[in-house]
Amino acid sequence: MKTLRKHSHWLMPLISIVIVALFLFPLYWLVATSFKTEAEIFSTPQTWFPQEWQFKSYTEQLTGSSFDIAAGFRNSLFIAIGSLLISTLLSIPAAYGIARFQFPGRHSFILVFLVTQMLPASLLLTPLFILFKTIGLIGPSYWSTILANATAGIPFSVIFLRTYFATLPKELEESAKIDGCNTFTTFIRIMLPIAIPGVVVAMVFSFLFAWGDLIYGMTFIGKESLRPITAGIYNFLGFQSTSWNNTMAFGTVSMLPVALLFIFVQRYIVSGLTNGAVKG
Repeated sequence: MKTLRKHSHWLMPLISIVIVALFLFPLYWLVATSFKTEAEIFSTPQTWFPQEWQFKSYTEQLTGSSFDIAAGFRNSLFIAIGSLLISTLLSIPAAYGIARFQFPGRHSFILVFLVTQMLPASLLLTPLFILFKTIGLIGPSYWSTILANATAGIPFSVIFLRTYFATLPKELEESAKIDGCNTFTTFIRIMLPIAIPGVVVAMVFSFLFAWGDLIYGMTFIGKESLRPITAGIYNFLGFQSTSWNNTMAFGTVSMLPVALLFIFVQRYIVSGLTNGAVKG
């Protein structure tokens, strides 16, 4: 133990770098493979860097020769933002109520949200399809996919925000009530602005749930031109062969909005995750 403590100043950063490299390696392989030719992808021994750089796989994405990527981005953006708004608007008051108020069945509500979060999408697919078909949402519309993804995002947002609201000091609410604020005004003017970092984290993950969705978009949206960008991956999967460089290029391009999102809101994500982890 003394030896580990003595060398911890350089050992821990080294271990962290190795772990980060392991997690980022699939991302590197995705980008590197997108620039390789088909012959180099299947060459032996495998090359770590593209020996012959090709950009045809990217130009095909932009020209829309195989898939209208602009329409895919637009569809995914509509679905992700719609799911984000519904999930956020419903999960914030639910999480605050569970965190701050004592009522019968409170722990049962938390358990239900936890169980719902663990359910796979394939298990919810059939009942959701029957429900949406009954109310007429199956077809050329985003609404069925938006509601399905919001349903998947709400449990995580409620569980996360409940923990975040629980870390906020109750003295703030007591001071606001002394100043004449009721419960609703205290929540809107005092507690919600303080919880913005946690709300941003919940919004980001709700956006990611919807952006990466494939099964709901393929099942509930009947019109191909309205399907999300993830559905475009099927254009490169053939019966006898797969165009791997085009597939990897498509994955790289579709991943860019998510990467940019994390770059712009990383300050809120770090703050929200660290503050929300203080108290369970």
